[in-house]
Amino acid sequence: MPEAQIVGESEPETIERRRMAVEARDYLCSFHWCKGVRSIHMGLGIGGVVGVFLAELTEPAGTTDKYLWVVVGDMPSAYLVTEQAATPVDALRIYCDLMDDWANAVKKGTGIESVFPVAADPTVENAENLLKRVSFLRRVVIPRFTIGGLGGK
Repeated sequence: MPEAQIVGESEPETIERRRMAVEARDYLCSFHWCKGVRSIHMGLGIGGVVGVFLAELTEPAGTTDKYLWVVVGDMPSAYLVTEQAATPVDALRIYCDLMDDWANAVKKGTGIESVFPVAADPTVENAENLLKRVSFLRRVVIPRFTIGGLGGK
């Protein structure tokens, strides 16, 4: 759904979903390689919890990535290449795996250099909180959007 057409189940939900679209755009534009975002489309979202957006960049990132998934919400933001995720739910599943990797590396004390970078202090408390949020995404959000044909696998 294009940014200008994003609506929720209520006016507050609509406002929150549109705020998350701005957050997704701003997140991408914070990287030096992002020259701008041409368009942003909501793939799935629950206001204030999580939004998965498909962003079209004005110039490809690197050599091929003109489109990126962006996950924002009440947890660390992340971008993902579309090659590995055909649907918003696929992108959210990959996001969950990446956040699990980071949180488990923090909890084990093995270092976070080889996992996806997360904008959070690498503390056990942050890792445990992130794992709780990821668990919620897997138990509640992903099934909600998988039913009805949005979810890929």
